[in-house]
Amino acid sequence: MTRFWIGGYGPDMDGDAAGIGLLEGDEGREPISLAYRGAVAAAASPSWLASHPALDIVYAALEGSGTVQAFARTGERSLARFGAPVEVGAGVCHLAVAPHGRYLVVSCYGDGRVVRVGIDASGLLGETAVADAATDPYGTNPVPAAQGAPAAQGPDLNDVLASLSPAASEPPRSGLLLFDEELGLTPGAPDPVSPAAAMIAAALAPASTVDAPERTSHAHAAAFLPDGRIATTDIGFDLVRVWRPTSAGLVSDHQIVLPHGVGPRHMVVHPSGHLHVVTEYSCEVFTLAAGPDGRWALVAATAVSPAAQAGIDYPSELSRSRNGETLYAGVRGSNTIAALRVRGAGDVVEQLALAESGVDWPRHHLVHDGALLVAGQRSDEISILDLDERTGAPRGIRHRTAAPAPSSILLAR
Repeated sequence: MTRFWIGGYGPDMDGDAAGIGLLEGDEGREPISLAYRGAVAAAASPSWLASHPALDIVYAALEGSGTVQAFARTGERSLARFGAPVEVGAGVCHLAVAPHGRYLVVSCYGDGRVVRVGIDASGLLGETAVADAATDPYGTNPVPAAQGAPAAQGPDLNDVLASLSPAASEPPRSGLLLFDEELGLTPGAPDPVSPAAAMIAAALAPASTVDAPERTSHAHAAAFLPDGRIATTDIGFDLVRVWRPTSAGLVSDHQIVLPHGVGPRHMVVHPSGHLHVVTEYSCEVFTLAAGPDGRWALVAATAVSPAAQAGIDYPSELSRSRNGETLYAGVRGSNTIAALRVRGAGDVVEQLALAESGVDWPRHHLVHDGALLVAGQRSDEISILDLDERTGAPRGIRHRTAAPAPSSILLAR
């Protein structure tokens, strides 16, 4: 029987979740009968869940308390605390466990911390090492003129150009397919503005010095790259940072400066080796590639969907199909799921389809067995969308089940 662990927000973060929940179906009737069975391990706002690659252990980001807690499976439907919670930082929102299982990387939204937490052979959490703090490449807010401070400056032109691959200046190949439940897939018009041209123009624009909103470091996610390095996003400073793991912690390798104000949130590593990054504020998917010298650069930018509007819509999770031909982005606001097709060598991303998510505020989703499970934080629901076997496009809502303030879905072993 297929089971999923469900993370959610509890009373300390304006939700009703009592801890890590269980989603499962009735034997022989899955997945149309998937239902939430309640909390199986008490925890305060386990907003993100990650599993050990070899052991039956789940790690939870307890966002409100700024800690990480390990849970060991004690039965088919139960988990128990495994060791003591580890303090990591304010607003811990994402965990990524190393493929070998010897440590995990924590991202903290509240204070911008990126933290390496050791894991011993039994799966227990160990020592922590805080990585170097991020620095805003666009400068800080200007001090009032009366104090005589110089205005904030944008990034150095050479730094920006170093983050842009030559491929970014090539004319994009754009194709748009919108999903309509009655009509199926229908062709649409290409984007009127080159995403690459807009990307470069935004990156070269100077930082505003008049009534500029305060910019604060907000680490949001981590991903393990094919060569063993680690990428993390900083949604507040518009950065993707690349790290080298060492026994003492994470050492900065280099960083990619994204256009001002785009807000890189979550990432997915493509089978081709490319890194796709969804931006929360500009509603785009940026594609990064590593050059011969090992430095990553921006090679393409694609709008998440033709309907997404910055300031109204806020993309959340980004995932991919097993073969990497399709990307899925949850879009809060319009409460949709945007599907994008990946072509070429993994560097060409095109809009493919758009579908209702079936929930309010789709914070997270998971691709599983020809379906997409979507966690609706504000509607206290999880929906299941069918995926087209041929195109990968969402075909419609198959099933819904109630769940308290769900924020993370993790396949149980």
